Amino acid sequence: MDRRTLFAAASFTALALAGLTGAIAFAKDDKKDKKEVKLPPGWTEADMEACSKAAAPGKMHEHLARDAGVWEGKNTMWMGAGAEPTTTECKSTLTAILDGRFVRCEMAGEMPGMGPYHGLSINGYDNVSQEFVSTWIDNCGTGMALGKGQLSPDGKTLTWKYTYNCPVQKKPTVMRSVETATSPTAKVIEMFAPDVKTGKEYKMMRLELAKVK
Repeated sequence: MDRRTLFAAASFTALALAGLTGAIAFAKDDKKDKKEVKLPPGWTEADMEACSKAAAPGKMHEHLARDAGVWEGKNTMWMGAGAEPTTTECKSTLTAILDGRFVRCEMAGEMPGMGPYHGLSINGYDNVSQEFVSTWIDNCGTGMALGKGQLSPDGKTLTWKYTYNCPVQKKPTVMRSVETATSPTAKVIEMFAPDVKTGKEYKMMRLELAKVK
């Protein structure tokens, strides 16, 4: 780790600890006037308020958490542009964690020709950047996909863009995922990625899921 990376990591850690310390001090006696809270050196009340707002779950977090439960359905996959589709069954278990700030998603299914498939994601909403955020890992690779998402104005469609390292081209690649709620207990997820040979986007996967509990 170079000096700049180390400094950035140390600064972030100090910021998080200072914000936590101030929040705990205030929480011990909510009747205290904010002016009585002992702030870290160089900090202002506005700084503490910014940290508090960044940490508070809101409507976007509730949007994610309402999908908590078990979903089952069908997965249709295309291994490449123009390839014949294969269909398998899948199951997704979503759990709200960290007091509703994030949602953990565990996916189980079958990968054609490779056996059982297991995937795991942590999804959230970053109050600072004002966008949905996600990480994805699975047993079909050793890399981690990082996603950013935006919700449609009607609240029914969440569009993600994931960046991952393509094993064939050996460079960062962007995959697009469109998650559409067709009812409170049903959704369709379609994933699109560039073909490794032509670079043209094609639909690589379609999941049709229903909430069973």
